Amino acid sequence: MTESESVVYRVVPKCACSTIGQIMFYSDHGEFFDGDIHDSKDRMHKWSQDYSQDPITTNVLAHKSFAFTCVRNPYTRILSSFFDKICGIQRNGNYYRGNLVPMLIQKYGIEVGKPEDGFEFDQIKSFRRFLLFARDTIRWRRPMDPDIHWSAMSGHVSTFIVNGGRYNKIFWTESFNDGMQQVLDKIETPHAVSLADIPRFNESEGHGPKRAHPVEDYFDDMSMHLVYEMYKRDFDMFKYDFHNPANKMPIGEIDLDEVHAKLGE
Repeated sequence: MTESESVVYRVVPKCACSTIGQIMFYSDHGEFFDGDIHDSKDRMHKWSQDYSQDPITTNVLAHKSFAFTCVRNPYTRILSSFFDKICGIQRNGNYYRGNLVPMLIQKYGIEVGKPEDGFEFDQIKSFRRFLLFARDTIRWRRPMDPDIHWSAMSGHVSTFIVNGGRYNKIFWTESFNDGMQQVLDKIETPHAVSLADIPRFNESEGHGPKRAHPVEDYFDDMSMHLVYEMYKRDFDMFKYDFHNPANKMPIGEIDLDEVHAKLGE
């Protein structure tokens, strides 16, 4: 939530959250946060900050401010999680979550390549093995609980509803400017935001291998089955095309009443 309480945003990882956070920060302060917005400790309310929890709770329960979130095609989101969190070297110079990648190499036969060899490895084979691991975490919580970056978007979105919040807008990463502009048109901010001038803050870019193939090449019948097992609700709620991994665009309109009814249970 912005300090001015102009707007409330429910973060969904891997769905333009860095850019959205920076836009919110700019709308309050007329400048971007210097660094990764996830590292900010003040000048913006976050649930992870103790002093922010009371203001956020009061605002959300009273439905005082415009509330929104942003979602993404489940196929491209899980692919992005693989290249960023499994193959990429993180900001601290290490692999994500310390021993996670060595465990995946040992237990699932995943390869991730190395910066020294230009990240040369069989991306499709490794990604499909990662999918097995992601499914195991989501279905059986083994060998660990699912990580926020590949747990279902509907789970992230639902906690806000279950705890008394109500969304005014849910938009798609794939039509980011249109969706974000609709949010900005509904709120009053201390500083005006021109989306055309806002850079994209992709904090995960540049520290791992580039995707070498079209999205659809990574998903055979078995992979699509695993994706559906994990993300059926995401496809249904947010109107994405399960049958065609090549189509990243939604195929219907998000029904906010349906989202609140089905994810608020």
